[in-house]
Amino acid sequence: MAQRGLGFWQRFAAMVVLPVLRVWTRPTWTGQDNIPATGGVILVPNHASQFDPLVVAHFIYKADRWPRFLAKASLWDIPLLGAFLSNVKQIPVERGSVEAVKSLDVLVDAVQQSGVVVIYPEGTTTKEPDLWPMRGKTGAARLALATGAPVIPVGNWGSYKIFDARTKKLKLGMRVPVSVAAGPPVDLSRWAGAPPTKAVLDEMTEAIMLDIRDLVAGLRGEEPPPLYEPPARADRSGA
Repeated sequence: MAQRGLGFWQRFAAMVVLPVLRVWTRPTWTGQDNIPATGGVILVPNHASQFDPLVVAHFIYKADRWPRFLAKASLWDIPLLGAFLSNVKQIPVERGSVEAVKSLDVLVDAVQQSGVVVIYPEGTTTKEPDLWPMRGKTGAARLALATGAPVIPVGNWGSYKIFDARTKKLKLGMRVPVSVAAGPPVDLSRWAGAPPTKAVLDEMTEAIMLDIRDLVAGLRGEEPPPLYEPPARADRSGA
């Protein structure tokens, strides 16, 4: 499906990355019709490998939407890279500081501009030994309350065969099987219009993570365990 309304740098990025992914991976995709064709939307994938953003981005692109991922704002200070990230519509965010409030404003603006904002609720690659999803941070829930945009859960599996976050080893190969599935919007109607208290955000995040976990279970063909609680988890409020 052809992408509409993309700028030069977005098309250039796709032209460079997609041929590599077609050789490197053999994707199986389901549920792309759950991604709205227009309008702002929040996509929330599990994070099992540093490679899976490329796989998820490919999935979203082939659903005829342009993915807008969060990246550390400091990357925008690097000459050329910062300009490139801006041109391909990625989103700078500050983490672990008072600037995080401004980052939420940036995300709200992206959604209101009909963007497909991709947030990894776990905040980092999962620390669960078998790569099941962890409990999430509350950034996606905050953004959902602030915008009313649908939250689409996304499960992905197989990217760890290319880069395993547990061993930090990259494995080169061809046509590595990877799977991505998008589910229907998470039912957050119970909290519509609620104030963003800790209890509300935690409950919303739990609902989001359970939907993601169940999609991963379907891809793995296994019974899912309870959401993993990493030891000594620090701040759970970040985006």
